[in-house]
Amino acid sequence: MDIQEAIQRGEACLGIELGSTRIKAVLIGPDHAPIASGDYGWENRLEGGYWTYHMEDVWTGLQTAYANLRADVKKRYGLELTGVKAMGFSAMMHGYLPLDAQGELLAPFRTWRNTTTGQAAQALTERFSFNIPQRWSIAHLYQAMLNGEEHVKDIAYLTTLAGYVHYKLTGQKVLGVGEASGMFPIDSNTRDYDQAMVDSFDALAGEMGYPWKLRDILPQVLCAGEAAGRLTPEGTRLLDPTGALQPGVPLAPPEGDAGTGMAATNAVAKRTGNVSAGTSVFAMIVLEKALSKVYPEIDMVTTPDGAPVAMVHCNNCTNEINAWAQVFKGFLEALGQTPDMNQIFTAMFSSARQGEVDGGGLVLYNYLSGEPITNLEEGRPLLVRGPDAQLTFANFMRTQLYSALATLKIGLDILAQEEVAVDRLLGHGGFFKTPVVGQKILAAAAGAPVSVMETAGEGGPWGMALLAAYMVNKEAGERLEDYLDNKVFAGQRVSTQTPDPEEQAGFAQFLGRYTKALEVERTAAEQV
Repeated sequence: MDIQEAIQRGEACLGIELGSTRIKAVLIGPDHAPIASGDYGWENRLEGGYWTYHMEDVWTGLQTAYANLRADVKKRYGLELTGVKAMGFSAMMHGYLPLDAQGELLAPFRTWRNTTTGQAAQALTERFSFNIPQRWSIAHLYQAMLNGEEHVKDIAYLTTLAGYVHYKLTGQKVLGVGEASGMFPIDSNTRDYDQAMVDSFDALAGEMGYPWKLRDILPQVLCAGEAAGRLTPEGTRLLDPTGALQPGVPLAPPEGDAGTGMAATNAVAKRTGNVSAGTSVFAMIVLEKALSKVYPEIDMVTTPDGAPVAMVHCNNCTNEINAWAQVFKGFLEALGQTPDMNQIFTAMFSSARQGEVDGGGLVLYNYLSGEPITNLEEGRPLLVRGPDAQLTFANFMRTQLYSALATLKIGLDILAQEEVAVDRLLGHGGFFKTPVVGQKILAAAAGAPVSVMETAGEGGPWGMALLAAYMVNKEAGERLEDYLDNKVFAGQRVSTQTPDPEEQAGFAQFLGRYTKALEVERTAAEQV
């Protein structure tokens, strides 16, 4: 079936992901390859002490990304996009979106980036004997309860950004199990919320006088492949105000960016893992067995079909690199040049390979926001160097790339101590767009070979489109990992970089300086 025929017959599938800096829509054909895309740039805001996005920006962004996708279809194939076989929505995981009985927001959306729930996260971790990170929805809810926030008693539905969009488009209060595992702990045997922990939290809420039970306000948990509702007429107009898109499209369970990253890198089977490196950075390793104890640096989440996953999540990755790219752009403009941002990023990353393996003695923190793994509630980007350090462009850029992965390395070292086995580690996200460089740095940090697929740049929205396609195209009893292996990634070209011992030693030297000087970063956050 050619692409035009697939579009006309409604055989294409659509994935849309609301990322930290971009909302992107990707349309795939029956062979699962992307055939059109559209996007919209946006940024979070720090308001009232919370990192947030306004809901009007959510709908403006979704409508614009979809409109740009429709325009791309029209330009490429001369067709109006009026329907698809299936679609799905994903977004940044975690956060806090409480709604009342009428479906209206009770408090501003609090994103994953906030580090304001330390008291609640610690208390729940101790109560459950299970690590509850600060960004998880249940930590936000309990912190709001501890703060005595007035709106908490009126919560009728608590969800994530992906769950909110899905609810508004379908009327269904559901969530994919991978996304749900960032709201509340999941029992991988039942592939549902851990009932003992639900009962424990309900007891807490009852003691504090709240009228609801947790299961009454949390989304229903669904696994990949299960039906999650259809696009309603009202939801259709929200997404496509032109009226060209027809209602009734089946939707896959809404997932988080971690789950879509696993799908997009074919890392849902045991002993596989992936690293998503963009605004934030996280590693996901599908486990063969449980960890020996609770680690505050390690989150326990799941694949989109419910298998247990060890997750190392760091709030900061490419922010500082992006900021310096703008500085270099301004410098070139001051010289009368018209810079190309792709060339700037390529030069920055390529130059890092020429730097000294330890970064020339520089210490750099890319903390735009707090970083729980290093126990920092706030962050301040910071470059520190001693009088003997070698401040060259190449050293500066190598240090930037090391800094982007330094906190991740701390978490990966814990998994190494636990002898967690990984047969393949795949990278995706903006950090890997320049060939080889990001891979080599990650291989040095992880001490393992790192592969990048030719589709690595497609990322989460493509992964969401794959989950939508799996829902409507799978055969009876066909597991997600088999569908991805046999029907999506068979024959996929892969580039692999192995760790360089000299770079590993250099990264270790940099990390030694980095961890020793953390008190300097802490002081900067307090004083600046």
